[in-house]
Amino acid sequence: MTAEDWIARLQLEPHPEGGYFRRSYTAGLTLLLPDRAGPRPAATAIYYLLKSGQRSRLHRLKSDELWHFYTGSPLTVHVLDGEGQYAARSLGSDPTLGQQFQLSISAGCWFGATVDDPTGFSLVGCTVAPGFDFADFELADQVALIRQHPQHAELVERFGCCKHGRDV
Repeated sequence: MTAEDWIARLQLEPHPEGGYFRRSYTAGLTLLLPDRAGPRPAATAIYYLLKSGQRSRLHRLKSDELWHFYTGSPLTVHVLDGEGQYAARSLGSDPTLGQQFQLSISAGCWFGATVDDPTGFSLVGCTVAPGFDFADFELADQVALIRQHPQHAELVERFGCCKHGRDV
């Protein structure tokens, strides 16, 4: 199946960070968290598809996120933690190449993703706990993030989102 076939079959829609998504699960249990305005589901899950040439722009969440590989090309998740340490993590089906079926991203880390195959796509799942809410989602301000981590300016420029709130 092609990326377009999966987008149609799974009824995916464009995601603000790039790529396509659809929520597939919302836990019935809700949580009241001291650092959030309003309740959050205990967990949520989405299908997420990224085509080659697209990128998941740098963003961070207030919750942990677990990525699951389903099909297509391996995907590289680029992570910048709170101390400014960078890691490129491979999500895919071949452990002999250092790929993992699942990757966890800790709350507060900046991260984005790219498809490894220049002609492919990656279909993955993302589970967030406590559950995802757009109020807990932040796209990177490119200028501010470069100021904070100048050693990663190239990464931020490649995956960054916004210059002072404007898309780039």
